[in-house]
Amino acid sequence: MTKVFPLSATNSKFEADIFKYFRQKMNSAFSNYSLEQTPKTPQIDLNQNSGELILSGKSIPENAARIYEPVLDWVRSYVLNAKPITNLRLNLEYFNTASMMWLSRILSVLKKIQDPEYILYVHLYMPVEEYDEMNDIEDIKDALIPVRDILQDATPCVGIKLYATNNSEVIKDALVFI
Repeated sequence: MTKVFPLSATNSKFEADIFKYFRQKMNSAFSNYSLEQTPKTPQIDLNQNSGELILSGKSIPENAARIYEPVLDWVRSYVLNAKPITNLRLNLEYFNTASMMWLSRILSVLKKIQDPEYILYVHLYMPVEEYDEMNDIEDIKDALIPVRDILQDATPCVGIKLYATNNSEVIKDALVFI
């Protein structure tokens, strides 16, 4: 025989405790995600505890959906319980059009972090030669148009940090807030 408990003020603490229990279970079941780098795919490290989302290497997979669909699913779960500071680090030496489309989708999901007090930093790494070609703020704005367009109506505060690299070593950096 199944017992049915009516929803009332007398069992609201019980309901709150059950909700809290299941939320903790969901959060503990939500784990980090990583994917080893190959000659055609990036190293991917997504850390739920620290809010660090790192993609590095080349991204020229033959089937971008196979690589990025699990990442997008992970990010969708992450934004439901994001950290106050989220760092998306894109240290991609080369990426194809399909990868760019998936990265755009990932940014579109990250901009939906619901707390306007939270900060989303997008870290972009580029060769020092490309960095040095950006002579003034207008050059930087022009280079960031695709990212700005995606993030323009973001809920969290957004900062973009540019890094000039030489043989994977950071030489210079600049911070831009949107």
